[in-house]
Amino acid sequence: MHDFKYKQQQLCCESVALGRIVQEYGTPVYVYSVHTMLDHYRKLKEAFSSIDPLICYSVKANSNLAILKILVDEGAGLDVVSGGELHRAVSAGCPAERIVYASVGKTGAEIEEAIKHNILFFNVESFPELEKINRISKQLNMVSGVAIRINPDVEPKTHRFIVTGKLTTKFGIDLRTAEKIFLSRKKFPHLRISGIHIHIGSQITESKAYVAAIKKIAAFIKKLQKKGIDLECFNIGGGLGIVYDGESPQTAQYFARKIVPLLKPIKLKIIMEPGRFIIGNAGILLTKVLYIKNTPRKKFVIIDAGMNDLIRPALYDAHHAILPMVKHKRRPEKVDVVGPICESGDFLAKDRVLPQIKEGEYLAVMSAGAYGSSMSSNYNSRRRAAEVLVDKDIVRLIRKRETYDDLIRNEIV
Repeated sequence: MHDFKYKQQQLCCESVALGRIVQEYGTPVYVYSVHTMLDHYRKLKEAFSSIDPLICYSVKANSNLAILKILVDEGAGLDVVSGGELHRAVSAGCPAERIVYASVGKTGAEIEEAIKHNILFFNVESFPELEKINRISKQLNMVSGVAIRINPDVEPKTHRFIVTGKLTTKFGIDLRTAEKIFLSRKKFPHLRISGIHIHIGSQITESKAYVAAIKKIAAFIKKLQKKGIDLECFNIGGGLGIVYDGESPQTAQYFARKIVPLLKPIKLKIIMEPGRFIIGNAGILLTKVLYIKNTPRKKFVIIDAGMNDLIRPALYDAHHAILPMVKHKRRPEKVDVVGPICESGDFLAKDRVLPQIKEGEYLAVMSAGAYGSSMSSNYNSRRRAAEVLVDKDIVRLIRKRETYDDLIRNEIV
């Protein structure tokens, strides 16, 4: 599952003791395992080898250039959702024919930049967006690839904030409107409207909702084909879940067994957009214990990482396992693990049973590779954490810790 293991009571990433990393780079610090990341990518690729999909890693999960470069060099494409992510994709050397671009709110400038790069597809989320891409493509005298993002109106079992496949959300286009678009393709001479895209949500641990969505789309594709509408690709999105707190998410092999038989008869190029599945368990957040605070009702472990470094617990009430960097046999106790930020919502764990922790020790917040650093902020004028990458016994700094001057660099008095 991942390469963070205890060796002689010391928590290690691959062959490197994490104590070495905190001594050299301080805390808070994100640590990523190259082997774990590539292992998860390869498992997905192997599981779906019979249909040879284009696997476009979802940049929003973790957008560090070093991570993008490793995956691109391995053959992955990239799924971007902003002009900034497109810039990262290009900077990481991703070929344009392996870039797909989603987002409900693409600006004209972002669209123009993507057209100039000649990306594979825009995943279009509304009729006005379709018109805008056609208009800008005309101005540039180009033809742009488009996949219509369809909202299949299915509800996966996950947190309500990361459900994206219900008609009550802002994402995608209903089937009836999508059909009208495909039947009126000639009205958009500067678009190649030849793909269908779905993305039903994130951290999905069961295949049932995927199966329901794909069956709906398969029937829709058959209906279009009977009306003479030829398609090139079907992008099934991402959202595969990982283990945070004892979940039993589907493996890549199990997921493939469930949906490949549904995809093969469609006979279109399949695109996938995994993010968390690849990077989630490949990263941790290391943090130092600043104080132990006892109150009449609670015991608080106060650490130097906060909600600005990892917002998932505050935002989603998400569970992340927390391990001591040095394993010991002290008595267990119930504590809240909290950060230094001036918000009661600044916690990484509540009522968590951990072996007794002492001031000055270090903790590892597990499964923090996805939506950790990429969602971090400078709230409370805190500097963003450093990030390091471990490959066997080699440690590389892939993001410097911000300085105080970095915090005010773009401000004008």
